[in-house]
Amino acid sequence: MGRSRYLDPMRTVFLGGAAVAAFGCACLAPNAAKSAPSGSPMPALEFQQRSATALWEQNCRSCHGDRGQGGGAGTRTLLTQSLYDHKLDRRFFDAIKQGVPDTAMTAFGDTMSDEQIWSLVVHTRELQAAALRPRRTSEEGVNVTNRARFRVETVLEGQGLKTPWSVDWLPNGDMLVTNRPGTMFVTRGDKVLAEVKGLPAVTEKGQGGLMDVAVHPQAASNGWIYLAFTESKGGGAVFTRLVRGKLETNASTATWTGQQDIWSTDASNYSGSGIHFGCRIVFDGKGHIFFGVGERGSGDRAQDLKLPNGKIYRLNEDGTVPSDNPFLKTTGALGAVWSFGHRNPQGLVFDLGGKLWDTEHGPRGGDELNEILPGKNYGWPVISYGINYNDSPYRQPWNQNGFQMPEYRWLPSTGVCGLDVARGPMFEDWKGDILAGGLSGQCVDRIRVKDGRFVEVERIFSGLGRVRDVVSGPGGAVYVVLNEPDKVVRLVEAD
Repeated sequence: MGRSRYLDPMRTVFLGGAAVAAFGCACLAPNAAKSAPSGSPMPALEFQQRSATALWEQNCRSCHGDRGQGGGAGTRTLLTQSLYDHKLDRRFFDAIKQGVPDTAMTAFGDTMSDEQIWSLVVHTRELQAAALRPRRTSEEGVNVTNRARFRVETVLEGQGLKTPWSVDWLPNGDMLVTNRPGTMFVTRGDKVLAEVKGLPAVTEKGQGGLMDVAVHPQAASNGWIYLAFTESKGGGAVFTRLVRGKLETNASTATWTGQQDIWSTDASNYSGSGIHFGCRIVFDGKGHIFFGVGERGSGDRAQDLKLPNGKIYRLNEDGTVPSDNPFLKTTGALGAVWSFGHRNPQGLVFDLGGKLWDTEHGPRGGDELNEILPGKNYGWPVISYGINYNDSPYRQPWNQNGFQMPEYRWLPSTGVCGLDVARGPMFEDWKGDILAGGLSGQCVDRIRVKDGRFVEVERIFSGLGRVRDVVSGPGGAVYVVLNEPDKVVRLVEAD
């Protein structure tokens, strides 16, 4: 039947005045404002080296407390669900930069860069997330969410699973599971039937290896199965590659046959980096495939249309380039590119209305949910909702130069990975909602978007392992591929 990838933390919160009121204090430790004369921002090297934690300690802690709990000068807590709303990001930023009239909240625009101010917003979001962390989902009993009740069932565990990456279903209902080290299993129920022999050579390096498997929607008649994996060109240089092939199976064996190349890049673009490979594959039901490739740790390449890094691609199902792709006539551009300026897209799905969405990793903070539109630039690394991993300021997120902005961002990051849409008939009240997995967050978030606009987000699953893939499977059960521990579970409706 094939995985349904083609057409066919958090609670809902709203805007209010509390964000401004919450910052109604000096937010200023003694002599903090004297670090630079008014109108003379700190030298770039100095402010880039100062961490978000240090900025908070020096400028905010005396009034807002070490955890954002408030208290100093009568300041109210920042640790409320209503203030955690992502729609308040700009209001927090402006309150720090411009101050708040008729309160003791001092303006910091003259003594901090925009990047520093944004890093304080990120730090605030991290404090809020720590205080508001949802309860851990249990494998026993019934899990209650806003719109559904479910149980967690173990589908597959042990039996050679090693960093499982993706699952999809064959027309006969058997499930395929890829393992990052380079193996793929055919499974039925809770048993591995066979390891697929004859797969292409896979190099597991860092985050790369055997990644996505996508069974063609018409596999019952054409037999095609698509694979994304990391290929080596020798000397440690690797890059993402896509192929398609077919399976020959009997009761106890499975063999990969008839392989055809779908996409790869020139060997000169391969690198020794072990990060940001992408890669998810989806079908639009119109004869095209879409897939994402990360920027491989070289952010500037995501902005260069001549280079393969940091792009989402659209191809005909046989790997040829469609004649109506947006950059086909742009001099020097790669004709297969659909959109650019991406960091590491590890989720890709068409919703029930035909819109294409991706989730992609930010740095520390700022994972994104984007509607993917042809020819658009998604801004990496020029703008970002995140900061550097070492706690120093990086960028600020406000739109410059016409960048396409995300519909939702995660602060802090969940390490977004795996993406699908609830399709029914199970979980009818979720139908059409986006289901986004998280590696570092060990979670699945349900996101409702209406008419292309964010409505609500809710954490429905957490704490059982790193979520590598989320799939709306046969009958509407939600399958979750976990790492650490390596297993596949599913969410099924509870009575």
